[in-house]
Amino acid sequence: MVQKVTETRTQSADRLDEVDMMLNMGPQHPSTHGVFRLVVWLDGERIVKAEPHIGYLHRGSEKLCEREDYAQIITLFDRLDYVANLNGELAFCMAAEKLMGLEVPERAWYIRTILCELNRIASHMLFYGVYGLDAGAMSPVLYGFRERERIILLFEAVTGARMMHNYIRIGGVKEDLPDDFNKRMATLIDELKHGIDECDRLLSRSEIFLERTKGVGTIDGKTAIDYGVSGPMLRAAGVKEDVRVSEPYGIYDRFDFGIPVGTNGDCWDRYYVRILEMRESLSIIEQAMQQMEPGDIAAKVRRIARPPKGEAFIRTESPRGDFGVFLVSDGGDKPYRVKVRAPSFANLQAITHLLRDAYIADAVVVLGSIDIILGEVDR
Repeated sequence: MVQKVTETRTQSADRLDEVDMMLNMGPQHPSTHGVFRLVVWLDGERIVKAEPHIGYLHRGSEKLCEREDYAQIITLFDRLDYVANLNGELAFCMAAEKLMGLEVPERAWYIRTILCELNRIASHMLFYGVYGLDAGAMSPVLYGFRERERIILLFEAVTGARMMHNYIRIGGVKEDLPDDFNKRMATLIDELKHGIDECDRLLSRSEIFLERTKGVGTIDGKTAIDYGVSGPMLRAAGVKEDVRVSEPYGIYDRFDFGIPVGTNGDCWDRYYVRILEMRESLSIIEQAMQQMEPGDIAAKVRRIARPPKGEAFIRTESPRGDFGVFLVSDGGDKPYRVKVRAPSFANLQAITHLLRDAYIADAVVVLGSIDIILGEVDR
């Protein structure tokens, strides 16, 4: 009898060592980059399992598109990836233009490209700043927002708005560039070159930052593809894929630019690929500024667009990856169906893989490296 009791106590003690603790991060948490709930199961300080819960920011944007005119829908796309608004506008307008068979004037394409690449830099600067905060550094957010503000001030001069631009239109753009645009761009390019270098020197080789990000949250290229990962996150895993190169749209085939890739697919690679991408975007902008000539800024389109019956799908390379729009028209002034392929949604699915066997202290750093925007995750 004594022996049986002793055995039972020993077995109970063994089971206590195996009990996992469930921990909620969010949905209201300062490091979740939006209204997002992450549930993790811990064995000590190690994460055994992670489960993302989304939907707290769902507004039914795709369904709302069925009750809006084509011109009104552009404002809804401003609010999907709300730190890369122009890239979202471009994707929807391209889908409508494909359906309507429109030829967009060259000057309009140059304006679109310059602004979208500036938006890519502004988006990556936001990532740079808040990722520094995720890793415990305060200074990077001040430097990142300084550069982002310079771009936003130019956007305000061109579009009239700092973020929700409603500037790219079906067939072109809303209006031509300001008279002093070339002068302002020359100054901005010089400032951004200096700013990107300064940001790089400040954080990228910091011993503490390297310790927090190197070898943390790794994913290989094949697994990343299986999860549907795209954009900087996929390229950080060593896969050289960029829609601007693999399926060039607009005038991207006229520019000479590189595709930065990582080797380890860890948090540092995901961070540094974005630093390198900002330099490539500046190169595209400089080439576009040299090539752009005067001309029309919009095709001749009816004020109320009515694409013919049919469907169209387009892909673009947004700052977060492969952004797709599937558009179905029944011939009316409102779409029959609009479906968005949002890169943040697909990239976020990989977090279950990235957090497996990671320390709980690294959860915030891993989540931050994905660079999700909940506006396009939930829609």
